[in-house]
Amino acid sequence: MNLALYGASVWNPSARWAMTERGRAAVERSKHRLAIGPSVLDWDGRRLEIRVDERAMPLPLRVRGTIRLFPEALAESTWHLDIPGLHRWSPIAPCARIEVDFEQPALKWRGLGYLDSNEGDCPLEDSFVRWDWSRTHGLDDATSLLYDLTERSPLTGSDGLRRTIAAQILRDGSSKTLVVPPARVLPPTSIWRIPRATHSVADDLKVEQTLEDTPFYARSVLRSGAASEPVMHESLDLDRFKSAWVRALLPFRMPRVA
Repeated sequence: MNLALYGASVWNPSARWAMTERGRAAVERSKHRLAIGPSVLDWDGRRLEIRVDERAMPLPLRVRGTIRLFPEALAESTWHLDIPGLHRWSPIAPCARIEVDFEQPALKWRGLGYLDSNEGDCPLEDSFVRWDWSRTHGLDDATSLLYDLTERSPLTGSDGLRRTIAAQILRDGSSKTLVVPPARVLPPTSIWRIPRATHSVADDLKVEQTLEDTPFYARSVLRSGAASEPVMHESLDLDRFKSAWVRALLPFRMPRVA
């Protein structure tokens, strides 16, 4: 169960990161329920309730609370991220309300939520070199989503086919394909120098905040002008992820419990 809490600053005392890997015996799954260790997700047909009970890393602070997500509609669209169709992405609830109530740290708020799903038949690093993903919730109650993917060449193992998926999911769950906006190169992250890029019609698109700056992954908030809607953006470098030195660092953020 991966949970990340942020604030106006990455040094916020309430910030938490938890992602403990657990064995198969700690997982329980049915049609409406998924339990991973002490944390549980329950779907009752109207809302998804997530009860979190984890310990953060690298500081072992407790993370305990409840998240409730109320979808405006359930989207049924699924996109293949690669040409062979080994990896699939489904924006399940692109428009949703969310209620967050945490005991540790003491936090409570209401706002907009989003839920999607990725699944695959092989490791991501076997199929992709890198990708950039972004999401923005527009004033028209539609969610715009974009994947910019570089597949791995089966012959050389390096850069292969590049493709972009641009879609808009409406409030009723229906979707439509968008014309891909112009490419925009963003500055790399300041610590690990992860490349960032996206597509946007805005000439003044900037990185407003970097939420995660890790050796292989970056999460950022983008914005074009003070009045515009924020864009959630992620960059994933799978060449970095494959390297032995990055794999050696993973247990410091992702401990394992047998």
